[in-house]
Amino acid sequence: MKNVIFALFVVAAPALAEPPQIDNVKAIRSGDTWRFEVTISHPDTGWDHYADAWRVLDMQGNQIAIRELAHPHVQEQPFTRSLSGVRLPEGTTQVQIQARDLPGGWNPTATIVTLR
Repeated sequence: MKNVIFALFVVAAPALAEPPQIDNVKAIRSGDTWRFEVTISHPDTGWDHYADAWRVLDMQGNQIAIRELAHPHVQEQPFTRSLSGVRLPEGTTQVQIQARDLPGGWNPTATIVTLR
């Protein structure tokens, strides 16, 4: 019985791990587009459990842009990745940044960024 419980714990452990956290966001305007530099912390363990994307949302939760992350960052924590050429609707003053991990999905908590 102990072995069964231990095996279930090991299988469920990645799902119980903390979601990726947004540590910092820089939003830089360049003409009509924006560049977002996002720093994420996440206890990546390898290809089966890592922060695999972040996205820019409007304040209603609609996705504006997404930055897919191509590989785990086991030895690089926290890490920063950028996304350029993001077009925001006219008059946008705030956006949300949300991170995702595999296998957990999107972190339910997003970081609000005020644009200047």
